[in-house]
Amino acid sequence: MSTKKRILFIATEMSPYLELTEFAEIVNKLAIKSNDSGLEVRCIMPRFGVINERRHRLHEVVRLSGINVSVDNDDYPLQIKVASLPNARLQVYFLDNEDFFKRKQIFTEDNDEWFEDNGLRTIFFCKGALETVKKFGWPPDVIHCSGWMTGLIPMYLKTAYKKEPVFSQSKVIYTIGSNTFADTLGEDFTEKATINANIKDKDLEPFKNADNTAMFRGGALSADAVTFGSDNVDQTLLDEFNKVKGKKIIPFKGWDSELAEYQELYNDLAGK
Repeated sequence: MSTKKRILFIATEMSPYLELTEFAEIVNKLAIKSNDSGLEVRCIMPRFGVINERRHRLHEVVRLSGINVSVDNDDYPLQIKVASLPNARLQVYFLDNEDFFKRKQIFTEDNDEWFEDNGLRTIFFCKGALETVKKFGWPPDVIHCSGWMTGLIPMYLKTAYKKEPVFSQSKVIYTIGSNTFADTLGEDFTEKATINANIKDKDLEPFKNADNTAMFRGGALSADAVTFGSDNVDQTLLDEFNKVKGKKIIPFKGWDSELAEYQELYNDLAGK
């Protein structure tokens, strides 16, 4: 049985599959460096319609697909696809659903109008990612979440999934990046995000504005460690989390960083 420490990356974007911000390249480098350093690595991201399945050699994982993810009293089938990261022996899993991801745009219509269901898509992805890990039966020592779309995951792990054995040893890192949208995920976002009776109003309070800053704040508040993944982070978040006690904080060290600070953090949290 493998004694390697396990790290799971859950990301909105990752090179070469989707590059919305410069952090997509960082996620790629972190995954490869972690793999090369002896950690067992897996990655999860959404299968947006702009990701070319043929070019990136995605194929469905039949044994993992077939989960239904319940959001806002509706069940949505979850399809799971996988690809091997180029030049690295590690796998990236893509979460797909016909209603939410089979579109040629990512978050907006052709006229730049914000998709009304981006809130539901976010909840589906966050819940679907955790259900996928349960299906893996692969307990991660460290879960590194990046991108605003992963913002609910640290809170879900502390509430709805608190008693799940697969997450019992997991430590969570959340990366705050640059704000990339000015819209909101809807007035009823926190109501829909209540996927379990263990989630209380106080857990949802940080997300109540349902905007980009709220998603970052909510994710960071429930994480065990916080990193800054951009030189253009909302100043209120910089001020708030640079001073926070009880969490390991990693500042942004530039796009050409060797990322050694992340490797140290992973090893520290994993107890390696």
